[in-house]
Amino acid sequence: MARIAEVIMYEGDNSTFIWKHPAEDFNSLTQLIVHESQEAVFFMNGQALDLFGPGRYTLETQNIPKIGKALNRTTGETPFHCEVYFINKTEQMAIKWGTDSKVQYIEPTYGFPISIGASGEMSLRAEDSRKLLLKLVGTENHLSQQKLVSFFRSILMTRVKTYIAQVMKMNSINIFEIDENLTMFSDSIKGLLYNDFKDYGVSLEQFFVTNVVKPDGDRQFEKFKELHFRQYADIAEAKLRQQTDLIYAQTEAQKTIIESQAMATKRAQEGYTYQQERGFDVAHDVARNEAVGQFTNMGVGLGTMVGVGGAVGGMVGGAVGNAMNQALPGGANFTQNNTVTCSCGAILPASAKFCFSCGSPVISMSAEETIECPACGQKVAKGKFCSECGQKF
Repeated sequence: MARIAEVIMYEGDNSTFIWKHPAEDFNSLTQLIVHESQEAVFFMNGQALDLFGPGRYTLETQNIPKIGKALNRTTGETPFHCEVYFINKTEQMAIKWGTDSKVQYIEPTYGFPISIGASGEMSLRAEDSRKLLLKLVGTENHLSQQKLVSFFRSILMTRVKTYIAQVMKMNSINIFEIDENLTMFSDSIKGLLYNDFKDYGVSLEQFFVTNVVKPDGDRQFEKFKELHFRQYADIAEAKLRQQTDLIYAQTEAQKTIIESQAMATKRAQEGYTYQQERGFDVAHDVARNEAVGQFTNMGVGLGTMVGVGGAVGGMVGGAVGNAMNQALPGGANFTQNNTVTCSCGAILPASAKFCFSCGSPVISMSAEETIECPACGQKVAKGKFCSECGQKF
């Protein structure tokens, strides 16, 4: 006598991928209930016939076309063996994975051999119910998350280790920078693993590498690690030094500007220019110079004071003349014998053709006022000494 089942529905938990209902050889008119995110596969005599999506079904001929006239509705008995498998199509989250040994590969940046391990989490979802049933379940009553992961463990251990080395090399991922590239690293490995799971009717929804075990403590690894971080430290140090030098230079430039502005304000308040200030300095230095007796010094002093104009020029010229009078042998009057006074009041060298203060032409001395030096042959103003070479007349 065939077993009579009124309602067939899923009674497993959410961590189960596939669950077989215990009722078998049920009669027609039995109710099949398939919930959302589920599918049901009807088997007869070991053959998968119909696939049912979410809804309520009455297992009779018109609802199971492939059974045809096999159901004997006259006697109410089933002369065949039938079963129903429920497939849970919800995404199975937080499935942990990890390599069982270290992955050997050549580090792409520095080119040294290295061994690393990896672990993380993934999520799976039943995609092709028929394929999953036929390839993984067989005659078992259920397929749990644990059994599925156990089945894929060998695939993960073989493929993941190969893909890790490939992705590291293909994307030139530096072992010392891998943590900041974990998202890209995870996505690349997931893309390579996807078809491996799909062949068994399972969709790899998510795949995360959450931890990479580096060979910390290994002498060669530590040497390259120090080299890698040293280059960034040197660059950072050089940039900091450059910024410090720039700030110092800007500070010094600002100080110079402030000092210049202060000096310009001082000159404006005291009524003289920079050129006049320099003329005063030159006159002061000439007056203090013990070697003024050498007329070459006189020429330098006078040439430097060319920029001093007007009354200031006269003052400076007088100071220079007094200095010369003190240095010349015999007390010769340099101011009287070797200079000429311009109409603007500026005291000029006797040989000057134009006034360096007002630009007016200077009237040359007459022949009676000049004498040819027997030593250097130059025509100079009459006096006790030659204004060119210092020869005593």
